[in-house]
Amino acid sequence: MNHRQLTFARELRGYSQTDLSSSIKGLSQSNLSKFEKGLSVLSEEVQKKIIDFLDFPISFFDRKITSSIENGNYRKRASVTKSDILKFENRCKILGYLIDEMSESIEWPDFNLSPLNVEEGYSPSYTANYNRKVLGLKKDEPINNICSLLEKHGIIIYEMNAYDKFDGISFFTDKGFTVIVVNKSFSNDRKRFTIAHELGHILLHNESNFPISSYRDEKTKEKEANEFASEFLMPANEIKNALRGITLSEVAKLKGYWLTSMASIIRRAKDLKCINDDRYTYFMIEMSRNGFNRKEPVEVPIDKPQCFKNGYLIFKNDLLFDDDDFVSSMSLPKDILNEIFYYDRIVNLKVLKN
Repeated sequence: MNHRQLTFARELRGYSQTDLSSSIKGLSQSNLSKFEKGLSVLSEEVQKKIIDFLDFPISFFDRKITSSIENGNYRKRASVTKSDILKFENRCKILGYLIDEMSESIEWPDFNLSPLNVEEGYSPSYTANYNRKVLGLKKDEPINNICSLLEKHGIIIYEMNAYDKFDGISFFTDKGFTVIVVNKSFSNDRKRFTIAHELGHILLHNESNFPISSYRDEKTKEKEANEFASEFLMPANEIKNALRGITLSEVAKLKGYWLTSMASIIRRAKDLKCINDDRYTYFMIEMSRNGFNRKEPVEVPIDKPQCFKNGYLIFKNDLLFDDDDFVSSMSLPKDILNEIFYYDRIVNLKVLKN
């Protein structure tokens, strides 16, 4: 049994070392800890009990799931706990592992966007506009189908039923595929900004493309990714005139055109110095007074990610995989696969009795 895989399976199931050891006869927390560090061995009998308890295929423990989420980039709230991060990251690792495994049978789109080295003076705004050109967008054109547009250029986007403390994350699989995960439950304008924000991290902060100085801490990277996202979705030269002397009702109209939140448009007006700090504060007060800080008017559209879903459907419809085939091929439990491949799961409804 690969000790790292045991740790992964335990954490994915949500058990601490104490929880697992207390559930397995003949296993102490001390022995489990030493085994997970690679410092001791466990008997075959105890290993079998662990495998049965965690309900993983035995072949899973010979695999390696190591997608480098430690270099992932988040939009997250400050209240996120280590436990929440661990649960979220392990699900992302499963997603990355599946993308790599599926690449043995299908061809994911090639990544062909253009990272530019922020260390060499390419600003986030410049990189955003440069990649708008790569994507064939006109200067004054809003990004309508952001998911399909980016997926055609080699970014696999996935909507995850995540904790509400997470907006999204971007990372690279072991085989180098580029992934953006976005919270499925959030509003469309928030999803769109999150996707653009994570694209900023991919193009600005990937150390595989160029070294990133240590002074570029998380706060700096987040600020740069926000600048990228704002310029990518709302180019300054095209929106600036509309932001001068703007009213709250005009903000709502701009939301309908640029497909970004009212809050991000107001922030854009402040950053571009189209409104002063006092006017910005006024807008924020009015947004709160009208309840727009909880739910904004004007729902913007967003297209659904299709790349990973289409890959799953190829396995199911063309390669004729059933649930057992996925379990055997991917060495993962059926319940975890069903959670990731949620696309065609039927919701059971009950008939109400009079």
